[in-house]
Amino acid sequence: MSLIELSNASKVYQASEDKYAALNNISLAIDSGEFVAVMGPSGSGKSTLLSIIGGLSRASSGIVSVDGIDLGGLGPDRLADFRREYVGFVFQSFYLVPYLTALENVMLPLAVQPRVNGTGRKDRALAALGQVGMDSKAQRLPSQLSGGEQERVAIARALVNQPPLILADEPTGNLDTRTGNHVLDVLAGLHAGGHTIVMVTHNEENARRAGRIVEIRDGEIVR
Repeated sequence: MSLIELSNASKVYQASEDKYAALNNISLAIDSGEFVAVMGPSGSGKSTLLSIIGGLSRASSGIVSVDGIDLGGLGPDRLADFRREYVGFVFQSFYLVPYLTALENVMLPLAVQPRVNGTGRKDRALAALGQVGMDSKAQRLPSQLSGGEQERVAIARALVNQPPLILADEPTGNLDTRTGNHVLDVLAGLHAGGHTIVMVTHNEENARRAGRIVEIRDGEIVR
């Protein structure tokens, strides 16, 4: 069953009188439980694709749906609810708050969950850190962690709301090969645990860790 469906989806940006199509009539289906790598050169539309799947931006035309939800039909509040419920985002830049501990960084998305009390938030954040092997370093600041450890904390933060979908945009881009492989191992483990993973990468070796590769060039899927 498809978790993600795009039908003739385009994303057009306009600067002054010029228009630029970052995505051009993309049609794509990703099944629940798949691990998909999205490849392509810089400027090909990879990150834009991830952005519209995750509801961070809207398609200019066409249909984008996740779990049967038409994202184009959602208002801003419902779109925010969708992102919180369905999607965990992992970026190349870790975006950790430097003066918060690893645990406090992971707890941040739970601050807008009124049904989860303080103890519950801490327990869920520790559990997410445990999933990525970082529970023993929960009280350390980002500056006390290596790059790979910071990325794992960022992954734990993406997991803390228990979303079915993880969107990773160049998650190893700022890491050396060995550390990057550790992060890919974490993503593979999450995939084995039932998460759907869509990962943007320019690295062919990394892409081969996925079950399927989608290649984009000039805003269009070429394979």
